[in-house]
Amino acid sequence: MESTSLTTLAQEQLDAARAASSGRAAVTLYGGHEHRLRQTLIALRAGTRLGEHDAPDEATLQVVDGEVALHAGSQIWNGRTGDHLTIPPQRHDLEALSDAAVLLTVAT
Repeated sequence: MESTSLTTLAQEQLDAARAASSGRAAVTLYGGHEHRLRQTLIALRAGTRLGEHDAPDEATLQVVDGEVALHAGSQIWNGRTGDHLTIPPQRHDLEALSDAAVLLTVAT
């Protein structure tokens, strides 16, 4: 059994995102081709966007640190540290309103 501190990992990835020219960093905590579940911690510098992309079959987003906005069509969801969202099954974009880290969980 493995245990991971999301708080520590978020700070490490935020440091990496701040130093990266892209303004983002990510690490997979669990998953891969041999698993149906994938969990990725994504860190974004304030003002950085992931860009519009298709939604996986099932996914959730947990805000570990900071503030983000998820844009899906005409809808916008603002999330802060501790918030959890089921990602809608449509094209969407994620924007960091402050330096932020989120845990993306996807079922394939």
